[in-house]
Amino acid sequence: MKTHHNFKKGFVFKTYEAPTQSPFDKLFEIFKELITHTSGDFDEAIEWLRELDKEYKLTTSEYTIDDFIEDLKTKGYIREEIKPDGKGGMAITAKTERAIRQAALDQIFGAIKRSGSGNHKSKQMGQGDEHTGDFRNYQFGDGLDKVSMTESLKNAQINNGIGDFSLTEDDLVVEDTMHKSQMSTVLMIDISHSMILYGEDRITPAKKVAMALAELITTRYPKDTLDILVFGNDAWPIKIKDLPYLNVGPYHTNTVAGLQLALDLLRRKRNTNKQIFMITDGKPSCLRLKDGSYYKDSNGLNPHITNKCYAMAQQARKLHIPITTFMIAEDPYLMQFVQEFTKANQGKAFYTGIKGLGEMIFEDYETNRKKRIKG
Repeated sequence: MKTHHNFKKGFVFKTYEAPTQSPFDKLFEIFKELITHTSGDFDEAIEWLRELDKEYKLTTSEYTIDDFIEDLKTKGYIREEIKPDGKGGMAITAKTERAIRQAALDQIFGAIKRSGSGNHKSKQMGQGDEHTGDFRNYQFGDGLDKVSMTESLKNAQINNGIGDFSLTEDDLVVEDTMHKSQMSTVLMIDISHSMILYGEDRITPAKKVAMALAELITTRYPKDTLDILVFGNDAWPIKIKDLPYLNVGPYHTNTVAGLQLALDLLRRKRNTNKQIFMITDGKPSCLRLKDGSYYKDSNGLNPHITNKCYAMAQQARKLHIPITTFMIAEDPYLMQFVQEFTKANQGKAFYTGIKGLGEMIFEDYETNRKKRIKG
């Protein structure tokens, strides 16, 4: 069964357009937003675009929605595809997936400029790869390529005179450098049914944040790694390119399975700082038992389930992996769970509405990165 999204709720439509925008660009901005909402369903997105066109007069007789579709084909944003029912239809391409991620990044982290060689810096000096202009005495183990010859020769002259020139180990200085450390991040996204409960779409903003974070890391911090997983009754990894198609399922919330998979993924990473981001709106309501069956309880907080979550949080803490929880809800008993969970991990928690979620994720990404380097 196909669910249509109600864009009148939550979809902000701006009538302003930049004077230099071409008819294609103007429609493409809206199309990217719609295709995210429809989880990659091209036909549904175009249906919405036609509705919006009727209401806001987006096109003219010179440039119609059909012209726009033709341009999408020509520019390589969509392609013909045979659907599961055997009928032909249009599907978005990898080029569109990338464009959606970039749009999410611009929307959520708008103030941040992307750069090709991005790396975070730490305040810690030592052997690294970014020059600071400061010098310190040579220490055993410093690479000879780090020795500043000009400064060292100057020291030799001051310390030993210029008559019989001699350069000793005591004269050597090296230029301090900043560590450009690597970070391995796992982003956990709750796709349980509650993410669309009560008619509120919480999965789209969560999805946008994930896409923005993915684009941020791959473009600004290319040395970093990002693994993304989703969790419902079970947990499974997804690829960055899968993000636009993400949909909520008829699932309970198996937070423990999500955390187990996150820790498994991070154990494989060598010599990096590690962290977990968890975006969820619901309390843990499900566990998988050893016999493969599910233990579920949707009423209140079940200690059998929550205690397992706290144990996972402590395990992550022992492995020096901070967990930052983004709770898209404000129920008092959910806050109680997150407080206990955060205490067990000594991580961070944010209780947030749907707006502002991305900004906080970015701030914490930066902060965590700097902190983990010191440890």
